[in-house]
Amino acid sequence: MGMMRKLIASGVAAKVFQEAKKPENQAKIKKFIADFQNKSGGGGSGKGRGAVR
Repeated sequence: MGMMRKLIASGVAAKVFQEAKKPENQAKIKKFIADFQNKSGGGGSGKGRGAVR
């Protein structure tokens, strides 16, 4: 069962990378990332442990 899951996951990952190389999809990906960053408040400044003391 675990081997089958890994096989399917690697097939899906290969397809995703294949589709991401296409120029029309690159524009969609860039738009999605920009929209996501705008929703979540920008450049990731709220992540991490905070100030180290």
